[in-house]
Amino acid sequence: MFSRELSAAAAKPAILAILADRDSYGYEIILRVKDLSGGRVEWAEGAIYPVLHRLERQGFIESYWEKGESGHRRKYYRLLPKGRRESAREEHSWRLADAILTELWSPKPSLGLR
Repeated sequence: MFSRELSAAAAKPAILAILADRDSYGYEIILRVKDLSGGRVEWAEGAIYPVLHRLERQGFIESYWEKGESGHRRKYYRLLPKGRRESAREEHSWRLADAILTELWSPKPSLGLR
């Protein structure tokens, strides 16, 4: 199970990485995370939009309105160059954290000493 704290911490790098692939709207981002996690991580709409707005205020992404396939207007988000650099920094940090935790949690060979 993905804790609420870990889910909140992963929101920024996940959103930036998703937007690095292509522009997207909020609900589509939620569905992408659910799909990537095999349904184990489900973000609520009320949780993602504050993150999107914060990333926009920080200059990492920008939004624009466009008609969707259904004909309704949707607010899309696009990654800006500053956001691409931030995404690379986030990736580096998370890969380092993963390497540290993987090493700490990996089985250690027994030396046979007691």
